Amino acid sequence: MAFSGRLVTRFGSKNVLRIAAIGYVISLTNIGLVNQSWQLVLALFVFGVFGNMCNISVNTQAVHAELHYDRPIMASFHGIWSTAGFTGALIGSLMMKLDIKPFYHFWIVAVFGITMVLVFNKFLLLTPTSRADSSFRRFKWPHGSLLMLGVIAFCCLSAEGCMFDWSGVYFKQVVNAEGSLVSLGYASFMVMMATGRFIGDGLALRFGRKRMVQLSGVLIFTGMMIAVLFPYLISATIGFLIVGFGVSSIIPLMYSTAGRVKGVASGIAIATVSGIGFFGFLMGPPLIGYVAELSGLQYSFAVIALMGLGITLMINRIKEIS
Repeated sequence: MAFSGRLVTRFGSKNVLRIAAIGYVISLTNIGLVNQSWQLVLALFVFGVFGNMCNISVNTQAVHAELHYDRPIMASFHGIWSTAGFTGALIGSLMMKLDIKPFYHFWIVAVFGITMVLVFNKFLLLTPTSRADSSFRRFKWPHGSLLMLGVIAFCCLSAEGCMFDWSGVYFKQVVNAEGSLVSLGYASFMVMMATGRFIGDGLALRFGRKRMVQLSGVLIFTGMMIAVLFPYLISATIGFLIVGFGVSSIIPLMYSTAGRVKGVASGIAIATVSGIGFFGFLMGPPLIGYVAELSGLQYSFAVIALMGLGITLMINRIKEIS
């Protein structure tokens, strides 16, 4: 992520995105050719590098597009991303039913992706650039608002990682759901997260970004605690719906705020916040497993609930968001 942020700052998000998007979809096709574990590791590494370059550059584009609109629009972009996740899963299921091999499936996606880059390239924005200097060549620990924004992103992505990796286990072991109902919690979370992102910009415009994040943290806490205290099918599903709405707007708002921090290039700022936050996505699920082994799965979900409450408290200390 730090490497991607430097590239965007040096060459501009438009130039990086054009190359990264094409590299992203072409590197996807390599995954369809692997037949040994080391090949898969290498293919996924390259795919991840291009994916991260796309992540930082396209969010930098979104920050500057938002400045042109002079109103919140970042959450809508992330809502489209969530919709694309559903679409990709549906296309994957269709390809499996049609017995189309992954290599050909991935090339269909690649051709579509490259076509989109060529068609919409003219609409990409020229964003500010700066030449690399000594500050780019040495690690600098983030401080002030960027560090706090990163910690908030960490807490939010810990909750997301919890839902992605443990919601099914929770519904099976704690809620005692059976059959297809095991995935009900995850599905309710994902649907509400996508929905929340499409309406989040309007809510942020009406109530303000800071109040929106405060409310989101309370919702994460409330939803998690409902699932913990009332581990039944209907109540846990309602709790996961609330959590989905709670996490929906936090990351878009953190990226949008990071891109406006004065004295730091938007690409570097977004990469910093994204980098700290991504550790939450990686570390949250193992943390839940560790706490669950010590005291039970419900207690581990309560720990994530406290992170939601922490979001509400920490956002008050950030001056750049209002």
